[in-house]
Amino acid sequence: MENCNQTSTDFILLGLFPSSRFGLFLFILIVLIFLLALFGSLSMILLIFLNIHLHKPMYFLLSQLSLIDLNYISTIVPKMAYNYLFGNKSISFIGCGVQSFFFLTLAGAEALLLASMAYDRYVAICFPLHYSIKITRRVCVLMIIGSWIMGSINSCAHTTYALHIPYCRSRAINHFFCDVPAMLTLACIDTWVYEYTVFVSTTLFLLCPFIGIVCSYGRVLRVVHHMNSAEGKKKAYSTCSTHLTVVTFYYAPFVYTYLRPRYLRSPTEDKVLAVFYTILTPVLNPVIYSLKNKEVMEALRRAIQRICSVKM
Repeated sequence: MENCNQTSTDFILLGLFPSSRFGLFLFILIVLIFLLALFGSLSMILLIFLNIHLHKPMYFLLSQLSLIDLNYISTIVPKMAYNYLFGNKSISFIGCGVQSFFFLTLAGAEALLLASMAYDRYVAICFPLHYSIKITRRVCVLMIIGSWIMGSINSCAHTTYALHIPYCRSRAINHFFCDVPAMLTLACIDTWVYEYTVFVSTTLFLLCPFIGIVCSYGRVLRVVHHMNSAEGKKKAYSTCSTHLTVVTFYYAPFVYTYLRPRYLRSPTEDKVLAVFYTILTPVLNPVIYSLKNKEVMEALRRAIQRICSVKM
């Protein structure tokens, strides 16, 4: 333990972009995706807030998802872009802890909120007569608050552990953000106990909600299968399959990354998989949940017409 570094020294984020033309192309692509995600999430939040026809439980949950996505991608990409542009890959010990805390809080909150949204759709389609009783504004608020609180508690536990262990190897984190499992490869001590808590957290916050979402959509598709309208069936199948694809993009790489033992993990593979749940999902969510929703598209059309009439 004599060669352990002081915890006040900076970490080095090795990043995602290689020093080549391909790295520059990847950087430009991710910045464009980031800007698109910001625009999409902000537009969704404002549209739901300003349009009285969207003041319903489902859209209340959707606005919260957009808020989480907005903060989620902003926790990762700006620092990554700054490091690439200025060639400064360092991040302070405290800064690393703050980034890790917000990443884990938002990731956990989104995982639980997506499960809440799937439950909302399950009740709406399978028990339409009971929807107004089971899914009230109070229930939505409780689901949202619960998602944030549970995500914060889980994040606080993991971040606190990461900030209190001694680091004695290279300070270079082979990732593009302060991912706690990537940080632990630099630890002086055996972290098998912590790796077990990661397994438990991943199961509770990712695997269980994902299984619940798949089961709920399975029940929804079963109900849809017995519908008389062929057009209604086609629309429902299309919507469900799209939602499941986006949800899988978020949960599957996350679960695969965090449930694997350390000796089976590859830094390069972890970074590629992390792109799915840190960058691609936040940009896909507003697109999928708006384009596949007639009420949102109608509200967007009215908003655009209003803006155009004001300009004229």
